[in-house]
Amino acid sequence: MVKILLEREEVNPDKPNNYGQTPLTHAAESGHEGVVKILLEREEVNPDKPDNSGKTPLSHAACDGHEGVVKILLEREGVNPDKPDQDGETPLSIATENGHERVVALLLSHKAVIPSTIQSTTSWKWPPPSPFGVRLP
Repeated sequence: MVKILLEREEVNPDKPNNYGQTPLTHAAESGHEGVVKILLEREEVNPDKPDNSGKTPLSHAACDGHEGVVKILLEREGVNPDKPDQDGETPLSIATENGHERVVALLLSHKAVIPSTIQSTTSWKWPPPSPFGVRLP
């Protein structure tokens, strides 16, 4: 269905709704990896376009724990994985707050993500306590 729509000239795949959310935002938030890939093939789609609250497609995917979508977006050039929204929350702090451990691990594996950003925006402390009683550096 998405491919059929994108073939039409009058369809703008990066047009936001009243909340500033684009089709990519909705696909990322819903975890639709295939749709995310199709949309990212289009040059006019901005993979890091924030909505009216400053949340990017990566922020939405991280919030809902969509590991596959997070991985796709992290591999994409032009995506800032440490971009804060209007409340100062980053994809990492959002994933941490929501307990999405695998998404947190993916974000931490990216060189542009700064773990210290979660100190100021969440109640979590960095580094987290070790389950083995050994303090991490």
